[in-house]
Amino acid sequence: MGAGPAVHKIMKDFDGKVKLVVKHYPYQYRDFSHIAAEAAMAANEQGKFWEMHSIMLKKSPQLEKKSLVKYAQEINLDVKKFTDSIDGKKYSAIIERDKKLAKSMDLYNTPTFFINGRMVVGNRSYEYLRKIVEEELKNAKK
Repeated sequence: MGAGPAVHKIMKDFDGKVKLVVKHYPYQYRDFSHIAAEAAMAANEQGKFWEMHSIMLKKSPQLEKKSLVKYAQEINLDVKKFTDSIDGKKYSAIIERDKKLAKSMDLYNTPTFFINGRMVVGNRSYEYLRKIVEEELKNAKK
């Protein structure tokens, strides 16, 4: 199970006990990473962040605008609203802020998770993440 499904299962199994905060860190040497982050945020605006996230991971490296618009159609987004958002770089400031945060924390790998400050780098199994979440929830009760 990759990070995406593992994280979704953690969120379901620990509903109300954990909070997920997503930050974007487009890889500076990839041509389409910034527009892909914009696409995820534009999809989020329509309540379909995870659907867009999943399809982009599945279809990568096909992340140029034409493909992103096609994916937006596939997940039933309002394509005009989606396209206006990515063309206008509506979320550029948020994405740049997230990149600055990652650099200030000396992060270079995605995904990177922080579970109560414990850094977990890379795709990890559900079991691995569950163990850390359980330990942190136990420590929080002390």
